[in-house]
Amino acid sequence: EKFDIVKKWGINTYKCTKQLLSERFGRGSRTVDLELETQIELLRETKRKYESVLHLARALTAHLYSLVQTQHALGDAFADLSQKSPELQEEFGYNAETQKLLCKNGETLLGAVNFFVSSINTLVNKTMEDTLMTVKQYETARREYDAYRTDLEELSMGPRDAGAVSRLDAAQSQFQSHKDKYEKLRADVAIKLKFLEENKV
Repeated sequence: EKFDIVKKWGINTYKCTKQLLSERFGRGSRTVDLELETQIELLRETKRKYESVLHLARALTAHLYSLVQTQHALGDAFADLSQKSPELQEEFGYNAETQKLLCKNGETLLGAVNFFVSSINTLVNKTMEDTLMTVKQYETARREYDAYRTDLEELSMGPRDAGAVSRLDAAQSQFQSHKDKYEKLRADVAIKLKFLEENKV
């Protein structure tokens, strides 16, 4: 049983590698769904842009956090000085209150930015990544489908003796299995891309 699994894996790997090389060198035909592939490329580009936004938003969060901490310390320093310097008590008190107000508003802004970072992080690293994992499975299934389609086409053009007919029937069965898998994953990718668009909004 294990030998059969390894044998099937080896044959599948060989056919897919052969298909990949023939596509790269322009000799093999490739199944193309232009609309879906355009959407996939757009998703990859969008993910790169969102990753950049996420990186910048995280940097902003770190800077805002430092700013709020500094304002808090400055407010405490002014409050302390207002008690120790009676001649400047009013000015230091005013500055202490101003820093505390700035600190409070900064914490509100920091909370909003943290929520934004969390939302973008979920979108990029969970939702988009999940969709791209399905895309990778789809691309693998597409390559397998094309490899078995090419194999079937080559056997169909060959001689029709008893051995060839049985090989052709087996190739037809394998082709149909990979075609079904490819079409299922293509539909899955289309659905995930649609849901992702709704989620993104």
